[in-house]
Amino acid sequence: MSSERFLVSSYWSVRAMYRHTTVPERYLIPSSTFEPAYLTLHRTGELRRRAEEAVASLSACRVCPRVCAVNRLEDERGICRTGRYARVSSYFPHHGEEDCLRGWNGSGTIFFSWCNLRCVFCQNSDLSHQGEGVEVSPERLAHMMLHLQSLGCHNINLVTPEHVVPQVLEALVLAVEGGLRLPIVYNTSAYDSMESLRLLDGIVDIYMPDFKIWDPEHAHRYLKARDYPEVARQVIREMHRQVGVLKFDEHGIAKRGVLVRHLVMPGEIAGTEQILRFLAEEVAPDTYVNVMAQYHPAGLVSPERYPEICRRITRQEYWRAVRLAQELGLRLDERW
Repeated sequence: MSSERFLVSSYWSVRAMYRHTTVPERYLIPSSTFEPAYLTLHRTGELRRRAEEAVASLSACRVCPRVCAVNRLEDERGICRTGRYARVSSYFPHHGEEDCLRGWNGSGTIFFSWCNLRCVFCQNSDLSHQGEGVEVSPERLAHMMLHLQSLGCHNINLVTPEHVVPQVLEALVLAVEGGLRLPIVYNTSAYDSMESLRLLDGIVDIYMPDFKIWDPEHAHRYLKARDYPEVARQVIREMHRQVGVLKFDEHGIAKRGVLVRHLVMPGEIAGTEQILRFLAEEVAPDTYVNVMAQYHPAGLVSPERYPEICRRITRQEYWRAVRLAQELGLRLDERW
């Protein structure tokens, strides 16, 4: 079979799989009744007002928990190293995301450069630590969103947006005016400020936070943010309050809710059991979770500096996490 025929065949196989997806009624949002949350705010003028408020806040930046208070309107840089404009490394239809996001046309990902965390094991350190990418105007960012929509993507997936919420909102106003009608996926490390989440309330349809590490000392060593666990618990609760549990259309494509990612790390460094119990007992027993197995030494990890995490996880470590999630009744992403 030629590669072209194989791709066409694969496309229709995946499309058929989604067409026959059975979604339980309690998790169903029919596509005929769905519209992105931000359209309501756009019609009242609130979307523009929030964007203006967010951009003004850059004059003494408190966009994330670092509270650097630098004047980013004058291009001053704090820990995230981002000034007035967002920096983007790439944007494209992503076919490697969770099935419920990628569907058959891909998730419309926009990868932002820099980050407000300093994860020593970051697998995208060229983006987050080195800032690979280019600065983009609000008009250019809006064009990216509209272009991804024109390619048939199922959503706009904002990757590492914690430090550029004002810039995203500024561009979103322009994109909506230009015809954007896709759900927004807020793909975050969960190191967000409550102020940013207040601005995003009624705008984001799908929150996709990581919950990386439970213990503050481990968070300090590996993320360079001792308060990360406390912040992550607070913001994930708030995200759930805003959008609830993850729901899908009749084809199995996610439309609204919270999807939590958790990366299993060597030697239970991440505190997987505590994180999963928190999600089941303090967020919602049917929280949708992707328990991820792809940890590998990357970024600054070496035998000399971080020997305890300088290996891949074992099969036993991963399946122990999956079994616990099942026992707790969490809804698991089914790609495993």
